[in-house]
Amino acid sequence: LTPEAFGPEIDDAVNEVVDACAGWGANSKKVIEIMGSMDATQRYQMQRRYLELHSDAKQKTLDKLMKKEFSGDFGQALRFLSLSPVEAECAMIKAAAKGVGAQVNVIYSIICGRTNRELELLKKKYFEIYTKDLGKLMASELHGDMERLIFNCLQAAEQEYDPQFHTADKAMEDAAEIHDKGQGRWGTDEKGIFKLLCASPPQYLEMVNQTYADKYGYTLMKAMEKELGGNVRSSCLHMIGMKLKPYETVAKLIKSACAGIGTDELLLTTCVIRYQHILAQVMAAHVELFNKTVQDRVREETGGNYKSLLLMVLNTAFPEY
Repeated sequence: LTPEAFGPEIDDAVNEVVDACAGWGANSKKVIEIMGSMDATQRYQMQRRYLELHSDAKQKTLDKLMKKEFSGDFGQALRFLSLSPVEAECAMIKAAAKGVGAQVNVIYSIICGRTNRELELLKKKYFEIYTKDLGKLMASELHGDMERLIFNCLQAAEQEYDPQFHTADKAMEDAAEIHDKGQGRWGTDEKGIFKLLCASPPQYLEMVNQTYADKYGYTLMKAMEKELGGNVRSSCLHMIGMKLKPYETVAKLIKSACAGIGTDELLLTTCVIRYQHILAQVMAAHVELFNKTVQDRVREETGGNYKSLLLMVLNTAFPEY
């Protein structure tokens, strides 16, 4: 797309945001109204058009303008919304790796269960922005089985589904191999299991899952729950879930951001923004699983401008009324 193809409404939105940030004290309500009501494509167009319309501005990019004017969880969410989807994911990973101890749930939610193309684009863009290899960053932040799982995912080695290759017989073999590396031996061969799961395309993994359940009496999810623990278990279950039941998996991820004492704002923000394009389906799964909407959860767990922004994003994707 060229700036000329964006249309006058994008120019108007950019200029309104700039005007709302001018002078003493930004107009948060106006910025929420505009930034929260755009989908990912429109926000990307705003990002591009800002560079054209305000090339002489002190804040050279839209996300830098948001960073200057707004702070806290609200400001961080606005900065993510001011970036293209892949740039936002890079910024989310960087935020999750900031300080002592990485926020693993944000990292695995972005890296596990992605397509090869998405992962290659993510790695390329991360290096472009931060001149640092994403794999090396993960190696410095993660350890043990967690590092192994993320490393396997970053290889972007998921096979293309081929019914001539991904047969019922192969599913039987791989189900047995997973069992032999886990339940069927003393000590789990996590590396072998991760490699097999990462390489399996969704259609085929469904076959393996059904075969495993028929032969051993429980699903792959239940098997990994038994074999793994802590963050590694959560990461592996998320990967399997994104391949087999993505909408339910995202709904559970959103719930996990709000579980226990205190909300995990970074995880909640990344979920609402990253999954905006499938929120209608996620919402249906969330209501089915938990008997409440994602909007209900946001109202219970957040406040102020941050709550207003998340609700605007949610209602743009799936209006409540």
